[in-house]
Amino acid sequence: MDRRVRKAVLPVAGLGTRVLPGAKTTPKNMLNVFDRPILSYVIEEGRAAGIEHFVFIVGRGQGAIEDYFDASPEIESALEAKGKADILAEVRRDLPKPGQMSFVRQMAPLGLGHAVWCARDIIGDEPFAVMLPDMLMAAEPAALAQAVSAHDQVGGNIIVVEPAPEGEAHKYGIVDLERQEGRLNRMRGMVEKPAPGTEPSNLFISGRYVLQPDIFPLLEKQGKGAGGEIQLTDAMAELMKAQPFHALEYEGVTYDCGDKIGLLRANVAFALRHPSLGADARAAISGLL
Repeated sequence: MDRRVRKAVLPVAGLGTRVLPGAKTTPKNMLNVFDRPILSYVIEEGRAAGIEHFVFIVGRGQGAIEDYFDASPEIESALEAKGKADILAEVRRDLPKPGQMSFVRQMAPLGLGHAVWCARDIIGDEPFAVMLPDMLMAAEPAALAQAVSAHDQVGGNIIVVEPAPEGEAHKYGIVDLERQEGRLNRMRGMVEKPAPGTEPSNLFISGRYVLQPDIFPLLEKQGKGAGGEIQLTDAMAELMKAQPFHALEYEGVTYDCGDKIGLLRANVAFALRHPSLGADARAAISGLL
């Protein structure tokens, strides 16, 4: 059986409460970061990791996501007629080949675990990635590529982590490691928002996973957890009793685009690193200070 990580699940059905009113009519993951939507960067990261099939878990009113990853004959024809080849290439850069994307409706907002479970029939019996698109990760190699490489090395399940800000580990889901040597370490547990001073480490779960398909039966019978939702972490904790989990402290910087200030930081950071407009962006930002 092919054990490569070929498929990724992207739960995009959230309401974007922290970025309202901006996400009132535009799906939060379609908000721009400098010159293109958040999801454009996430798909680019997935492709760099070898992902061949993206499974979007969508909710009501999110048709714009599917439309974005579809051809736009009117726009493309107009750009061709005007000789705007550079803009045309940008418009076409995210288009998938036929059959490379699936869209699954999550009928009710029942939690991240439920969203992942909705992808079970498309994923089948093979390892898969989960990419939380709120989290933009600037990294080289790409964050998910680092996770896939770790999976190729040790197998099992991989959780991407990073250090929490000083004194703030109690605000996150924190991993408990058997020992901490280097960037890839076997886990023995996870603690959701531990009481201050009781954190087993300072490494928090940051939005990229490689999971085995054995998670699906556990999610199917998983009861509601924190917030009255079906939590992915609860099922992972159960799976950890039977399979190894490793935490990978990835090399890169994470921007939480589900938060207004995080989205602002992402806009500035990605503007500054843009290959052709970075210098102009720096001048524009400096002029505001």
